[in-house]
Amino acid sequence: MTDEEEMAVRHELARLRQEHRDLDAAIAALAASTHADFIQVQRLKKRKLALKDRIGFLEDQILPDIIA
Repeated sequence: MTDEEEMAVRHELARLRQEHRDLDAAIAALAASTHADFIQVQRLKKRKLALKDRIGFLEDQILPDIIA
């Protein structure tokens, strides 16, 4: 991986982590609401999980798991 590619991956990681934190806050706010929309909460959780998977994939690209 070139330095430019690694920088692009790190930038994408930072963006995805921020979106993940934002979703966490949104889910907490909706769950605390008395009129919580269960379907909306489930969609946000599903999106959050997809982000977590993508973050893990990108982290593995930066620091590959080397089996010796």
